Amino acid sequence: MPSGFGRLWTAQTISSLGDGVSHAALPLLALTLTRDPMALAVVTAAGTLPWLLFGVLGGALVDRWDRRRTMWVADAARAALLAIPVAAAVLDVLSIPLLAAVAFLLGLGGLFFDTAATAYLPELLRRDPVLLERANTRLRGAQTAMSGFAGPPAGSALLALGRAVPLLADAVSFLLSALLVRSLPAMPRPAPEVRASLLRQARAGASYVFRDRLLLGLALRPAVGNIAFLAVETVLALFAHDRLGIGAFGFGLLLTAEATGGLLGAGIASRLGRRLGTGTALTCTAAVEGLAILGLATATNPYVAGLALAVCGAGMGATMVLAPSLRQAIVPAHLMGRVTSTSRMLAMCAAPVGAFLGGWLATAHGIRTPLYAAGFLLLAMTAVTASMTSNRRVEAALRAAAPTGGPGHEAPSAASSGAAASPRG
Repeated sequence: MPSGFGRLWTAQTISSLGDGVSHAALPLLALTLTRDPMALAVVTAAGTLPWLLFGVLGGALVDRWDRRRTMWVADAARAALLAIPVAAAVLDVLSIPLLAAVAFLLGLGGLFFDTAATAYLPELLRRDPVLLERANTRLRGAQTAMSGFAGPPAGSALLALGRAVPLLADAVSFLLSALLVRSLPAMPRPAPEVRASLLRQARAGASYVFRDRLLLGLALRPAVGNIAFLAVETVLALFAHDRLGIGAFGFGLLLTAEATGGLLGAGIASRLGRRLGTGTALTCTAAVEGLAILGLATATNPYVAGLALAVCGAGMGATMVLAPSLRQAIVPAHLMGRVTSTSRMLAMCAAPVGAFLGGWLATAHGIRTPLYAAGFLLLAMTAVTASMTSNRRVEAALRAAAPTGGPGHEAPSAASSGAAASPRG
């Protein structure tokens, strides 16, 4: 692994810890200001709005800008932004509109940082598929450990010391990340395209995803998956209380089981890809997720439910290593930001659909119905995308992305070479 990867890994680990702190602290801060569920929902939803409103345009901007500079500026801006609620907490003038605005701007900074980091990584690793899988395994594992395990308890503990403390800790994490990213090696910028409007470039990036069956299959996985998983998440706490008979502490253990499975899945993803082929491995993980959710739906005790969530988490963890690694290996560098943001935007747009579906099904047909629906939806998605992400398509795409036989060569764009897109079409 190039030496620069260690700094990128450390930066994203620190940033993920800060994300976990703020993920727990912001809702708890809002809870100190109001008990209105709609007001609390506004703060939670504000962080996702940037992806819905600016996802594809943000990807087009990242493809125009220097990716390393975009990352460190985004994190430095987020560190500076957090000074506002820190000061408001000290002066006792915090408000729900202020917290919602901060959540929105933090989400906007995350959009630019995450998209730029995804586009920067394949250039740092010379678009080598093996190195990309290894890197994404480490990044995903660190993200799960920090934002899923360490961050939320730390955020709750820091809040006990004062309302400004967790926000200050998050600001420090962003500042450290910015300094580390700024020290990364500069990468040559992709060859500029013919100058076009930002909207036209954004549309070209989105159409690249929808015209390519492999990339479309990779994008459908998280989009359909989010509908299913948000349908489950919407009713999971109520299901755990009413059907499994567990309280808040037991519910936390259920989520920990899922996160533990995610770490395991990320750790074995590369081995699965080598043993089964990336396409078959992705199909298997999708099927495992669907079957695990059906197992959760039939669970009558917390032990079976915890095992089902752990297995589902393992499937998701492996998927979130294999799919991004493949995308980074086959997408031309000058399109990477737009392809990444288009896929992420589809997933984010699907999330509220799943939340609404879960609430409606539970109200109309019972608390287990959203779980059954989610499981069958995941299995149906597996059947639909299996041929789109088959080993044959994956191998053809990798060959097209390395026309001279080396993984470090950039694939030609669809606009310049019809042969580049045809094996995956």
